[in-house]
Amino acid sequence: MKNTTTSSAPARGPADHEVRDQIVAAATEHFSRYGYEKTTVSDLARAIGFSKAYIYKFFESKQAIGEMICVNCLREIESEVRTAVAETDLPPEKLRRIFKVFTEASLRLFFRDRKLYEIAASAATENWQAVQAYEARVQKLLQEVLQEGRQSGDFERKTPLDETAMAIYLVLRPYLNPLLLQYNRDTTDVAPAQLSSLVLRSLSP
Repeated sequence: MKNTTTSSAPARGPADHEVRDQIVAAATEHFSRYGYEKTTVSDLARAIGFSKAYIYKFFESKQAIGEMICVNCLREIESEVRTAVAETDLPPEKLRRIFKVFTEASLRLFFRDRKLYEIAASAATENWQAVQAYEARVQKLLQEVLQEGRQSGDFERKTPLDETAMAIYLVLRPYLNPLLLQYNRDTTDVAPAQLSSLVLRSLSP
């Protein structure tokens, strides 16, 4: 996971990004070593060399720090997908790449470090704000690609756009959500191609 903070996660206190970055970087390392659930803010304070009160000037809780780490992880996945989508002008191919790259990037980032997976699992279980915002952006991306496909004549236009985007999102969700993805890992080699082909057939005008 990258350690560059963003404004999408809850933060507080002075606008000292270097200190926030330092806390997030140390927390990422600490969670990776000891696990999210077992780590307290006091543990982080000792590891960083700050007082617990000082950390609370920047983050209101351990979850707020976890959300910042989660945001960074999700932004990394999203960036990979958008880069892949931007490399083609064909809406059907864009949709195929959405399925393929979301699955590949989610697998790599959610499961390359089992202890950091705990953060992603907590975020999904408790429906953190970072997760809600991520899901909304995924659906917006789907709507953008669908709109392009309708304008190019590749996709049907009768079904309401938001309804179509939501349906596709629900097909994709088992490969986005870490809690669901852990039960679908044995299908990730074939599922993106098969599911995107099925969705594309349903979108034919």
